[in-house]
Amino acid sequence: MNNYVLITIIIFYLVMLFFIAFWAEKNSKSKWINNPIVYTLSLGVFCSAWTYYGSVGVASTSGAEFLPTYLGPVIASPIFIVLLRKIMRISKHQRVASIADFISLRYGNNRFIGALVTITCLIAILPYISLQLKAISETYEIITLDSSSGKILTGSESIFTDSTFYIAVLLAIFASFFGTQTADTTDKHIGIVTTVAFESIIKLLFFLIIGVYVTFFIFDGTEDIYNQISQFKDVDTLTTFPDVYGGFNWFYMTVISFVAVFLLPRQFQMMVVENDRERYLKYVIWLFPLYLLLFNLFVIFIAWGGNLSIGDTANPDYYTILLPLKNGNIVLSLLVFLGGFSAVISMVVVSTIALSTMLSNNVIIPYGYLEVFRNTETERNNKYIKNIRRFSVFSLIIAAYLFYVNFSRELSLFSIGYISFVIIAQLAPSFFIGLYWNRGAARGAKAGIIIGLVVTFYSLILPLILNGFFNTNSFVEEGPFGIGLLRPYQLFGIDFLNPIAHAFFWSMFFNVAAYLSFSLMGSGNYRERNYAEMFVRSSNYSDLQEGAYVWKGEAYVSDLRRILERFLGVSKTERALELFYKKYDLPKDTVMADAKLVNFSEKLLIGSIGSSSARIIISNVVKEEPVSLPEVLQILEESKETIITNQFLKDKSEQLTRLTADLKRANEELIFQDKQKDEFLDTVSHELKTPITAIKASAEILIDDDEMSLEMRERFLNNIVEDTERLSKLIHNILDVEKLSSGREQLVIKEYDILKTIEEAIHFVTAEVNCKKVTIFNVVPPMSLKYDEDRIIQVFINLLSNAIKFVDESTGEIKIYLENFPEYVLIYVEDNGKGIPKEDFNYIFDKFYQSKNQNTKKPLGSGFGLAICKHIVESHGGSIWAYEFVEKGANFVVKLPR
Repeated sequence: MNNYVLITIIIFYLVMLFFIAFWAEKNSKSKWINNPIVYTLSLGVFCSAWTYYGSVGVASTSGAEFLPTYLGPVIASPIFIVLLRKIMRISKHQRVASIADFISLRYGNNRFIGALVTITCLIAILPYISLQLKAISETYEIITLDSSSGKILTGSESIFTDSTFYIAVLLAIFASFFGTQTADTTDKHIGIVTTVAFESIIKLLFFLIIGVYVTFFIFDGTEDIYNQISQFKDVDTLTTFPDVYGGFNWFYMTVISFVAVFLLPRQFQMMVVENDRERYLKYVIWLFPLYLLLFNLFVIFIAWGGNLSIGDTANPDYYTILLPLKNGNIVLSLLVFLGGFSAVISMVVVSTIALSTMLSNNVIIPYGYLEVFRNTETERNNKYIKNIRRFSVFSLIIAAYLFYVNFSRELSLFSIGYISFVIIAQLAPSFFIGLYWNRGAARGAKAGIIIGLVVTFYSLILPLILNGFFNTNSFVEEGPFGIGLLRPYQLFGIDFLNPIAHAFFWSMFFNVAAYLSFSLMGSGNYRERNYAEMFVRSSNYSDLQEGAYVWKGEAYVSDLRRILERFLGVSKTERALELFYKKYDLPKDTVMADAKLVNFSEKLLIGSIGSSSARIIISNVVKEEPVSLPEVLQILEESKETIITNQFLKDKSEQLTRLTADLKRANEELIFQDKQKDEFLDTVSHELKTPITAIKASAEILIDDDEMSLEMRERFLNNIVEDTERLSKLIHNILDVEKLSSGREQLVIKEYDILKTIEEAIHFVTAEVNCKKVTIFNVVPPMSLKYDEDRIIQVFINLLSNAIKFVDESTGEIKIYLENFPEYVLIYVEDNGKGIPKEDFNYIFDKFYQSKNQNTKKPLGSGFGLAICKHIVESHGGSIWAYEFVEKGANFVVKLPR
């Protein structure tokens, strides 16, 4: 492919990433940006060029040896919900911006530990970044030279003619622009997170495409590849799992990757610092392993396909890009290149942002710029901080480029990657043990990290240097001064581990031993123990927040305010202090600062200048008194008791609040029901009294008037009969409700046609329909169902009577229709009347309730109709309800089982 065409494509791709990041920053509140999928995909930054290219290289020579790199993160994922949640809570509470801040804060804001962790990360990650640049450079050369043989040139004579140099500069610009927009490093980098998530999709998609292409287009499926590789000379190495001794290698390599997924600066940045919501973890524990599984789905088949098609004539790391080139598919090779380029960009950008934060907060500022910051105004301080980070980003990427040019050309992606992992693992004892063991001390952390680095250098890095620069292997074969027990790859006689696992085992052994022994040599100062208790018992002390911080001395609010204004500005400082005063119910004119305010001020500064520098700045304006260890423990115990008491009181308060609300609702319901009962009794007594009075009057007339004509006497007798029937019906309704409520009603279930049953109900209300000139549309089809016909007729009579009552005269319309389902039917009674008022909706099926929304001056009926309907339908195993939100009228639904 033409050089300029590829450069144009790369620039276009970078511009697109700029646009995505810019759009994400502008739409930071959008659900397309803030969601668990984007967060989980951003963790795909773990899959760098090592994953994209190096795994295939390892699989092509060692079979399944590439798997431990991913088994560690997969095993770690289920415990994210416990371990990572604790790390997140501590980090958010303490405003931690990097893993160096986290570890140094655990050991009392120790400045030396912060610098030591930063230097360890630089030693580990700079070669790792150079690995990414190496992958870009070599794949760029393969494509531009259209070299299906995979022969890599030695590179350009000058950095100014080296395309990799310009790509590195573009990455530095991208990282500095979106990673250093604010001085506060705890601010979220929404644009970076979104672009990393996008690149995670791109690199996975293109890797799956090349996997499918190799497996099903170049070869005839997985079985075909396996059958052909079975004839390969090294088939046993490529197709079998390791023996017992090899199992130890797998174990240690898995542990290395397990540790790395927590401790790599880029992973800590994306998992902890950029996390916006803790609840996203429940998605991570299954989605992240799934992502890694998909990434490794075709690795072994691409590797075997490369062995069969290309063999050892080319670097196996680049089989993914060489296979489509060999088969004349330049478009697919370009897609693979862009996928690898995406893996490089995400790793380099996030790593340099994390490292620049660590470098500025833990090395440059605390060891060089504090005096300048003390005497400079806010805007200039912020400008200094941002420029320091930008300078750090550029310096890191250029340093990685220089390392690549001078050292890493001859090393494989796999070897560079695992060397970085082993170095970063030296932070593990101080990090993990410190989270759960409160006796871990700063001197133990320092000793453990330093001794671990020394052992790693001796047993892993020194042999590579001697072999690379002096072309001698005697140190490895004979040991220093011929001492066999000190051979770097077989230290103290352990000769069954590969160099990576061997270096990890011994470095961890001496690291942990030093950490534990040095920590137990003394009790530690009060500040260390204070933060140790806060980290170890983070769940207990998180509620007290600043109250868990132990401090004695004298501090003035005005001094703290002045320092905060110098870094945060006047308005931000005032807003922060106002919230603090409101939270702890303190007067705004408070003169003396207590421990809570001192700690609060220190945490505000951590985001801008790091924990170590924040401690030094604050200590310069307060008069701190030493606190004995017993005092620390006593204060912390009192804090713990306060938390327990406060939590107990809070729970009781919430319980009383809920009970009060329940009682209030119950009381309102009783008052309402009582009112309804009163109205019901008034109605019932009126309804009972009316026919009784009429019966009595008619009977008295018949008794007193002996000369009444036969026709008149017959009319009065008919009146008595009608009133008696009316009275009987009323009493029957009352008994009906009580009988149905108590379950004493025996239903006569038979098979009937629902159409005929509804027509019978319509016939019963014909007089009311004609009187009010209402139109009824019955579109229910014939259908056999099993029910008590008399009772179901009663249901529809009541529903129709209700509908007639609420519609307007002459224009009233009632529609009855049915929906059929496999297990039940829904029968709708819909009208265009006045509808159901919102305040009536919850009570329409109560047996004492009558709506005030009738088209009459006085409510008609006894309020039993819908209550009877409800009991009848439920006794058939069905249900009845009304739709609350309809445009006009009411819509009742009767659900009957098939």
